Amino acid sequence: MLDALIELAGMSYAGLAARVCKAGKARGLNLRYDHASVRRWVRDHAVPRGIVPELVCEVLSARLGRAVTLADIALADDGERREEGQLRKAVDDAAALWRGDLKKAAVLRGSRQVQGAAAIAPVFEWENPPGDLDVSNEGAAPVDPQCARGLWVARMRYERMYRAVGGIPVRPRVVTYLNQHAIPLLRSSYPDAAGRQLYRDAGSLAALAGICAYDMDLHGLAQRYLFGALRMAKASADRGFGGYVIALLANQAFYLGLYRQVIQYAETALRGAGRALTPALTADLSTLQAKSYARMGDRAGCHASMRRADDMVARILPDEEPPEMGYVQPGLVDVQHAEALRRLGDLSAAHSYACQAIAVVGECHQRGQVHRFATLATVLAEQGDAEAAAAAAGEMLDRAAGMESCRIEERVIADRDAITSRSDGVAARAFAERVSDVLAISA
Repeated sequence: MLDALIELAGMSYAGLAARVCKAGKARGLNLRYDHASVRRWVRDHAVPRGIVPELVCEVLSARLGRAVTLADIALADDGERREEGQLRKAVDDAAALWRGDLKKAAVLRGSRQVQGAAAIAPVFEWENPPGDLDVSNEGAAPVDPQCARGLWVARMRYERMYRAVGGIPVRPRVVTYLNQHAIPLLRSSYPDAAGRQLYRDAGSLAALAGICAYDMDLHGLAQRYLFGALRMAKASADRGFGGYVIALLANQAFYLGLYRQVIQYAETALRGAGRALTPALTADLSTLQAKSYARMGDRAGCHASMRRADDMVARILPDEEPPEMGYVQPGLVDVQHAEALRRLGDLSAAHSYACQAIAVVGECHQRGQVHRFATLATVLAEQGDAEAAAAAAGEMLDRAAGMESCRIEERVIADRDAITSRSDGVAARAFAERVSDVLAISA
């Protein structure tokens, strides 16, 4: 909205303020606005008094060569704002986040994740009406279909890179692409149908940026990316895609120990996406619930969620799943079951599921292979078989070679501690030395 139009007009905040004051002087007004005033209009959505909003429209219209309305700059009274103005604000907020991230703004990288009601509100807004009746836009130029298609191509390419080398080296590439390509596309001209696809693809790329930020321990930043992606999911009208973004939020919440929030997120996705929720996504959400119930000591809830996940796995048809769901590969549900049962103390059953996941390890991507061997090593260590655990952990290290990921590093350290706390044998010591070498490189 206003921030976007100022940027499009090639003005600074101070430049706009000066022009507004000059336009007011021509009408006999003594205005004293400056860059701080404009910042309040943009950041706090403060509405200046009198005819000043009309003067802002006048200045921007003259500079852009087209009519700019009060709804366009979101400086009208609440009752006058058009519904689509809220979507424009969401785009501006996303663009501001992406630009700040590209510039490595310390305030973004150090931001904390919100919890409680603030963490639930975006999910509630996604689930409930009103929806976006029309997402068409009038921009400076028509949308370039080839460039729009490039968003999806880039998303799939960077996801493959993430799975192979981790989120740390991939995130800057994704953020750069969002700034250089996604922002101009979202601000171009497009009809409703093309706009929904554009929001779908841009949102998916933004979600990947959130995944990479999570992989770097930038949890507040990751959450903001995912909330923005969820708003774009609503604009796209693709309920299944929205459910996928909520699954990402649930995964982050699980890592942060917010188990009841995980269950609430999953229930909202299962309810809100309805028939648009595919078997693969339902299975993933169910395993997240199962692991959360296990952490809470709720055996019955865990087993019920496991059964639902198993039922969904049998229904998966890969060719009918959205491309984002490619991570739900053979054996994924098994390794998640192993994690849940291990937490419940059912080590024999956990070992069985971990072995089932390893049996099809060649059918999953490299990052998934790391997690499977890490889980097997943890279970074996807790069963007291430190030698076998060290062998499995060694396989994990082999597959993690070259990855830069906080999550992977944590799993390596956890397995080292689990093994060495139970054994000081040759295999355990050799594995610990390998880990020391790996950590020395990443330090």
